Amino acid sequence: MTSWDIKPQGVQGQLKTVGGNAGDLEKALNTLMTAMSEAAEAAGTAVPGSASGMGPRGPVAPGAAPAAGQAFVSTKALGPVAAALGEYLTKRKPEFQSVSDRIEACVLGAVKATNEYIEGDLESAKPAQDAARAVNLQALRERPGGRR
Repeated sequence: MTSWDIKPQGVQGQLKTVGGNAGDLEKALNTLMTAMSEAAEAAGTAVPGSASGMGPRGPVAPGAAPAAGQAFVSTKALGPVAAALGEYLTKRKPEFQSVSDRIEACVLGAVKATNEYIEGDLESAKPAQDAARAVNLQALRERPGGRR
């Protein structure tokens, strides 16, 4: 890289925009998780009459019955829809984490490279930029000014 022409105020403005967008993304992902949890719960089970939460029927040995109002089975059974939603989220978790890591790497890399540029240290700015490009969060966090 032969020369840099960075406008720190412009970088700051872009970082504010990215921060706002990242916050919106976080809200959207939280809403998705809540909606999927509610959908899984509403889908019910494959057990007729939601038997997974039924109390005992017929004679029960003394002391074996649950307290009044409590289900006989301590945990609710999962139906096929709930299981599928859980599997979907489990498989997508690495992708969600990757998006988060890339956003963090871009922000940290831009901040570090800009700060080094302001101080006139282009030799230090280049590794910060390269670490952001490679999504190397550990390198960005370990350098001065990074989150630990």
